[in-house]
Amino acid sequence: MISQPGPIIELDLHGLRAADAKKKIDATISNADPGTYRIRLIHGYNRGDSIRTMIWEEYRYGREPKVIRVEGGWNEGITELVLREF
Repeated sequence: MISQPGPIIELDLHGLRAADAKKKIDATISNADPGTYRIRLIHGYNRGDSIRTMIWEEYRYGREPKVIRVEGGWNEGITELVLREF
């Protein structure tokens, strides 16, 4: 499920495999409007470990030019992609 477009987009990745989650994340990044500055990825922290690892590996090192930084969320089950500074 994707929240409404706006400054922060929330993307629920529960129950997905890492490859499917990556496809969903990439589509969300591509479709984010210019007003969006963060994508909050909700992956969980028990079964979400593989997704969290994939997020840090794929988006932290500049492979996606629209992502300037990856940050941990307010709990272990959330990771945030920063698209631009607020």
